[in-house]
Amino acid sequence: MVQYLVFLTISTAIFALFGLGLNLQWGFTGLINFGHVAFMTLGAYTTVLLSDGGWPIALAVPAGALLAALLGLIVGASTLRLREDYLAIVTIGTSEMVRLVALNEEDLTRGAFGLQGYPLPLDGWQPNDGGKRAAIAILTAVAGLALWLLWRGLRREWLRRKQDGRWQQRYPLDLLCWALVALALGGLLYYNGVLALWNYSPKAGLMLLAIVTLGLVYTGLEVLVRSPWGRVLKSIREDENIPRALGKNVFWYKLQAFMLGGAIAGVAGAFYAWQLNAVYPSNFIPIISFYGWTIVVLGGAGNNAGVLLGAVIFWAYESLTRFVLPGVERSLSSLALPDGSWLQIPVDGMAWLLDDARLGALRILVIGLILMVLMTSRPQGILGRKEELTLGR
Repeated sequence: MVQYLVFLTISTAIFALFGLGLNLQWGFTGLINFGHVAFMTLGAYTTVLLSDGGWPIALAVPAGALLAALLGLIVGASTLRLREDYLAIVTIGTSEMVRLVALNEEDLTRGAFGLQGYPLPLDGWQPNDGGKRAAIAILTAVAGLALWLLWRGLRREWLRRKQDGRWQQRYPLDLLCWALVALALGGLLYYNGVLALWNYSPKAGLMLLAIVTLGLVYTGLEVLVRSPWGRVLKSIREDENIPRALGKNVFWYKLQAFMLGGAIAGVAGAFYAWQLNAVYPSNFIPIISFYGWTIVVLGGAGNNAGVLLGAVIFWAYESLTRFVLPGVERSLSSLALPDGSWLQIPVDGMAWLLDDARLGALRILVIGLILMVLMTSRPQGILGRKEELTLGR
């Protein structure tokens, strides 16, 4: 159980990084990127190939991020002057082109056979008790930062409601519920992380590294989007004619956001490769981009904390349905056997009703249904602020 929660923590951190890059491009700047996985592919392959060729991992990861940013520069320079729908088409085509290059350039990437046996971070580290305590101290510091951010976010929301006068009509039970859920979930993951680090394994080290990287990227993005640079991006998202009228170079700001978002996705790609222990072109299919979109839309566009929440919900849903739906199948089979009166499907028939392929399709279908309901009731996402978004006004 400890190792499975470690796997979930790493996966959540990777896709939170992936979503933060997409959120910078779309949530803050309004750039529709349906091929975000292209940056992840480039980051993953560059990191793996360079580290396998003798480069230190500490240099291979920035090189992967830099190459992903360069891809953003090439794609963005030629498409960011186009309309949004053209940008979406070009980006999804770019992601497939990058994947096909990885599939066919066998001399470099070994094609469909993939790359295995490459160096992993902290793989050879065997910490003594002092090293384990230091790792737990770092995890505690990140947990403390998350706790402070949670308190600051709840306080800000409370003050905003008080300023609007809404606190008199609506006691903030929802804020209390969010706080309790976040504390319970965060406490569980922190406790599990401490256990994993004390009984150290390479995956526990990777978990710590992913969490620290996520904390650094999140903090850096929070500083950026609250700076004058971030406010220009938001104004471009709402109506780019306004910053252009004020003398801002809209194209250059768009390009910066596109490149930075791509670089963050490149870092996520490095962690993705380390998590999988082997990279194949089939790991970077277009649906990975839409996982990122699901996370951003679910948590709230233009809100970095919402992206973290969206990643947690996405992976919680992914894990629950992976285990619950097969249980439902077995339950239906057992109910059908004794009398066969209400469900005219034999036990063998359940295999075609809910086999692995159909279970996967059903899970994606339910995600789409959840997003449709969410868009109807709360189009800004769970933590998004409707006041900041035009949303068709």
